[in-house]
Amino acid sequence: MPVDEAPRSRPAARAALARAAAVLIGTGRGALDLVYPPACVHCRGATAEPHALCAACWGGLAFIERPYCERLGTPFAVDYGGPLLSPAAIADPPVFARARAAARYDGIARDLLHELKYNDRPELARLLGRLMASAGRELVADADLIVPVPLHRLRLWSRRFNQAALLAAVVSRLTGVASDPAVLVRRKRTRAQVGLTRAERGANLQGAFGVPDEARPRLEGRRAILLDDVLTTGATVNAAARALLRGGAVAVDVLTFARVVRDGV
Repeated sequence: MPVDEAPRSRPAARAALARAAAVLIGTGRGALDLVYPPACVHCRGATAEPHALCAACWGGLAFIERPYCERLGTPFAVDYGGPLLSPAAIADPPVFARARAAARYDGIARDLLHELKYNDRPELARLLGRLMASAGRELVADADLIVPVPLHRLRLWSRRFNQAALLAAVVSRLTGVASDPAVLVRRKRTRAQVGLTRAERGANLQGAFGVPDEARPRLEGRRAILLDDVLTTGATVNAAARALLRGGAVAVDVLTFARVVRDGV
């Protein structure tokens, strides 16, 4: 072959190799599916694709959809028409601007989060993050940055991963909004919030979060999504949102996979 034809043949050769690799990968995946067919991430029943729920488990998720409080994201039992605020949001406005969650924290949603956090199943973040990206579409449209709620270093060492950071990475990949786990740090190891009064929760979280000086330029003037796995009383995300606002964020929205819904609303 003449020397001057060699460069022209290289792109064609690379394309042929890429096609061959795709065929081999597809064949390998097909063979693996025959040996290990996709299974539901919850009940292990058959599914059409990996990292998904079967029809029965999907039906068991209590998704949160409108009508809901535009500030807290808590669902209304009745559609009153138009955007509305709940009595709780009016009586005690949160630090954050808006909160959204994919599902109620009960049944299968609670099981999935427990599996992710405590049973060493980080692969569940793919499914949960996908549902969060869908539930938080309106937040994502306004956001400049995703900030996962951090764990204290001792808790991170014992758990080995931060579930909020895993979920944030998935949402970031699906939406194109950058995730920055280093913008917010947990400065003190807090007690569990369960069983504490409102005043005790506030005292427990006092000074728990902060924005390092070196991270401020990445946060100043930006609208952030504070991302966590579950929203219960709102004390943790309020404290974290307050730290982000003090660190220079212009607004903070909250996105979680699940949230506790009380009193039927």
